[in-house]
Amino acid sequence: MFEKIAAYLAKQMDISADDITRDTTFESLGIDSLDMVEMVMDLEEELGVELDLEDKKLATVGELADFAENQAG
Repeated sequence: MFEKIAAYLAKQMDISADDITRDTTFESLGIDSLDMVEMVMDLEEELGVELDLEDKKLATVGELADFAENQAG
């Protein structure tokens, strides 16, 4: 799951996926809350998982990957 999310972010941010670790913060990538909503919608479609982040505060790529894995079952 992490690899898929890192690949997505790398493509969107025009950076190397190797530059993204589980500890990379969305803030460090320049992703704000509006970007996050758009990214989550894209990832839901790409990963086939519903990501309800309404009450979640995910700061890192690793946290999002773990959350997505839990939602996938």
